[in-house]
Amino acid sequence: MKIELPEKKKLVHEMTIPIRWGDMDAMGHINNTVYFRYMETARIDWLHGIGCEPDPKGEGVVIVNAFCNFHRQFEYPAEVLIRTYVSSPGRSSFESWATMEKVGEPGVLYATGGATTVWVDFPAQKSAPLPEWLRQVVAD
Repeated sequence: MKIELPEKKKLVHEMTIPIRWGDMDAMGHINNTVYFRYMETARIDWLHGIGCEPDPKGEGVVIVNAFCNFHRQFEYPAEVLIRTYVSSPGRSSFESWATMEKVGEPGVLYATGGATTVWVDFPAQKSAPLPEWLRQVVAD
């Protein structure tokens, strides 16, 4: 199954995460909530890697919408390869996308997802324009 990404998307990060025993649920596969944790872990790793550290007294990113499509079941033991893409920078937001494959099974998608990310002025509790440096990172 192919993920439907915008035509102009940009691969910005790849990461491998080991599946932990505790990630499984009573059905013997990875619990659906864990997929969101995997996407979050990859997104935060990417943000730290580009110098986008959270500053509760200043500005930073928040997720205002997130989704995940489950195509296959991940099971322990395995490692997940997550690829993060970005697209569509607006005044104060951009879209992020993720694909998840099992290491050792290249091209076989187990899950796809994404999030709308908004740049926020935390003290004012409202959106703010994307900084130019971040806009350049996200732009095609």
